[in-house]
Amino acid sequence: MNNLLLSVLCLVTAVSFSQQPPTPAATVASGITQKAQLTAASPVKNLPFKSIGPTIMSGRVVDFAVNPNNPIEFYVGYASGGLWHTNNNGTSFTPVMDNSPTQNVGCVAVDWQNGIIWVGTGEVNASRSSYAGVGLLKSDDKGKTWQNMGLTDSHHISSILINPSNPDEVIVGAVGHLYSTNDERGVFKTTNGGKTWRKTLYINDETGIIEISANPKNFNTMYATAWDKDRKAWNFDGSGEGSGVYKSTDAGSTWAKVSTENSGLPVGKGMGRMGTAVVDDNTVYLIVDNQFHRKEEQKKEETDILTKDDFKTMDVDAFLALDDKKLNQFLKMNGFQEKYRAENVKQMIRVGTVKPEDLAKYLENANSALFDTPVIGAEVYKSIDGGKTWNKTHKGFLDDLYYSYGYYFGKIHVDPSNANKIYVYGVPILKSADGGNTFESINADNVHVDHHALWINPKMSGHLINGNDGGVNISYDDGKTWIKNNAPAVGQFYSVNVDLQKSYNVYGGLQDNGVWVGPHDYEANPGWMQDGKYPYEFLMGGDGMQVEIDNRNSDIVYTGFQFGNYYRLNRKGGAPVYIQPKHELGDSPYRFNWQTPILLSPHNLDILYLGGNKLMRSMNQGDDWTAISEDLTNGGKPGNVAYGTLTSISESPFQFGLLYTGSDDGLVYASKDAGGSWTKISDTFPKDLWVSRVIASSHKKERVYVTLNGYRWDDFKPYVYVSDNFGATWKDISSNLPASPVNVIKEDPVNQDLLYLGTDNGAYASFNRGETWEVFSKELPNVAVHDLVIQPQAKHLVLGTHGRSLYMADISLLQKLNSKTMDELVLAEMDSINFSPRWGSKWSTWGEVNEPKAKIQFYSPQAGNANITIKTEEGKELQQFSVEASRGVNVLNYDCAISEKGVKTLTNSDLEIKKAENGKYYLPKGKYSVVLKLMDKSASTVFLIE
Repeated sequence: MNNLLLSVLCLVTAVSFSQQPPTPAATVASGITQKAQLTAASPVKNLPFKSIGPTIMSGRVVDFAVNPNNPIEFYVGYASGGLWHTNNNGTSFTPVMDNSPTQNVGCVAVDWQNGIIWVGTGEVNASRSSYAGVGLLKSDDKGKTWQNMGLTDSHHISSILINPSNPDEVIVGAVGHLYSTNDERGVFKTTNGGKTWRKTLYINDETGIIEISANPKNFNTMYATAWDKDRKAWNFDGSGEGSGVYKSTDAGSTWAKVSTENSGLPVGKGMGRMGTAVVDDNTVYLIVDNQFHRKEEQKKEETDILTKDDFKTMDVDAFLALDDKKLNQFLKMNGFQEKYRAENVKQMIRVGTVKPEDLAKYLENANSALFDTPVIGAEVYKSIDGGKTWNKTHKGFLDDLYYSYGYYFGKIHVDPSNANKIYVYGVPILKSADGGNTFESINADNVHVDHHALWINPKMSGHLINGNDGGVNISYDDGKTWIKNNAPAVGQFYSVNVDLQKSYNVYGGLQDNGVWVGPHDYEANPGWMQDGKYPYEFLMGGDGMQVEIDNRNSDIVYTGFQFGNYYRLNRKGGAPVYIQPKHELGDSPYRFNWQTPILLSPHNLDILYLGGNKLMRSMNQGDDWTAISEDLTNGGKPGNVAYGTLTSISESPFQFGLLYTGSDDGLVYASKDAGGSWTKISDTFPKDLWVSRVIASSHKKERVYVTLNGYRWDDFKPYVYVSDNFGATWKDISSNLPASPVNVIKEDPVNQDLLYLGTDNGAYASFNRGETWEVFSKELPNVAVHDLVIQPQAKHLVLGTHGRSLYMADISLLQKLNSKTMDELVLAEMDSINFSPRWGSKWSTWGEVNEPKAKIQFYSPQAGNANITIKTEEGKELQQFSVEASRGVNVLNYDCAISEKGVKTLTNSDLEIKKAENGKYYLPKGKYSVVLKLMDKSASTVFLIE
């Protein structure tokens, strides 16, 4: 299908969709203020979250700002992981945006002379999880505080250029909304440090500026590349009439289009994303994602290998005359089920059950329009007359650079000390020493693919800092060898799960970094490089997806990569077993979402569910599948992205076969008879929104929760619902949630009133089943939370964030809180700890003092001075201290020390208590009580030292 016809079909089909309007910038700003107020008043604001990594695979880098006088100091911006600073060449990094309202970064620029940082928020790579920002942020105190400098409705900011001679003069490129049209896009300029802005270039409400680059020797000369794109949930048109190259000779105040009909550049509908690299006032390079089709190549020499295209026009007689060996080779190579072999398929053709063209259709899906379109792809052009005319630098095509993802890349760089030395990147990174005539790859085994940022040292040719989907790499020999610098925990998790082992493991799938498993008590430590074993283990590559664990034998794991490619793994050994369900020959192919949902039945762990556009069930661990529904979506839409797919599956723990499904086009279905019949239960919901979760209650059979996500319409309103009658009627429980799309909801397994929620900007808890929501914030930045899971025995909440890896919190205290207990003083049970005679001493002269930490958690209905007393089983006082308690959750560490009076009490009990090296006395092994008093309220618990 050609692009024009595809666009027309999408336009016609979209008429039937009641698109949600994009959220106004004022509502987003109000939501930021609202969340800050909720955080300040939140009773869970002091519940600490611990980062449990991993770090090794890192996350997507989008930009660098390097100190030109000291290149071991630089800032790195991660797409959804914030801004990080290093002053030791990437050995360690410190986050500097954790106190800002977002972690979504598009670009960064630094005025090094005055120490001012500018961040353009909102990633510009236009991927499935390129989150919108909140405008321009500015810090004049190295990230301690941030000020919003405007352009709040731009959503995605690509470029910030600071005049080196006048730091108050700043030029900004805004891409604009990703999924909707808007006017705050183009080039903006300020001459007063961001107090006011003037739009100096605007093309239309669908075209933004994807890059601005200036002549390093003359700031007045700069080029802006405009990108006309249209992303929808079902289709991405990555090129348009509005795309083009513009030049300014007055520092961005005025612009002239240079990509004209006679310029030598491709112009019009086929111009995709572009980037420029300026050498001087005359010489400039450009890379363009050329979406025009290639001229039809001469038919290749005849081979014995059949392709799917051979069957599109083949008649029955020709098919029956095919050599069986040749046909079987095609069927096996293309993953047809075992039952479809030459003899069987010919019989089906012979009796008319299927037609030859059905063999081609069997392999067609939404991605075919993306992968099978023969576009020209990446091209490099050069101008030596200041952009008036351009010539392609190379012959032929730059194949295997962009593949079909030109929208995801689009940068070119020139070595400041050598005008003929250029670098381009997409999936690999390439360099050219002859001005783009020839290229060579400088990827390496320790360098991730998919590159997005590069810095070249102007004073040392060959010193490169590279940013990709797997973090930061540094080279000092022009890409021959690379150092990997992945200290920050900035993984972009799509999903997270846990097993039920006593010392449990955490599992998760990440954007472009596969599936990993590791210990829940992971502590970031470079010591693993000494013994050679990182605590997290790599399970599978690609974009990592959902994980299900067979808790009868946690070595059996189900997981996979994008578009429903799932496997059954045995971590003890053996080849992975591919388990994706296959449609019948002659039927339409199943549609699988990028994040295809899977679920092991809570009633029988041999039973696995998987959602395409139909719900599939396997009774034997994925070996065989049966579709137990018709299409549970609106039927899909023409486009190059899989759509009309299931996104969420849930089965009630109360009844086998009480099933719920949610789809990417807004439908929720229920079945009470194991798929025998289905009822749509979503008619009262806003239309066409992504069903991010449907969850059957574990506390009440009739109860079910649903969250909807409007991100793919630029609709940031939170949608959260509950039903107590199997979905017959619904109650909106979005309540006081600030504007931010909702990704996940979970019930607490102990406390039916306690709910947890993950949004594109943080996590929340509710103690009254959604009547009100409270913000989590302690050690947890404003980052997207894609998934969450509760480990029931450990009483831990684990968050899978899309930008800051995994976090874990102890929720044992929260499980005691509800509308009845929140007026009381509540003290959580304390974990026992193991006694050590080394308490209070050092392991070596140079070590730190070994201090025990017994965690005391309590909830107070009001702020005030709380007294804590440690007593023997008989009630004799051993230690007393006080703390200033906040309203809500309070967490502190007790060092197990006792007073002089307490020592005498224990000594009188025939126990010998010795003073430790640090001068303290510590509790011996035994059982103790901890008594908490505040105002007229008190609570107590038992504390055991073993």
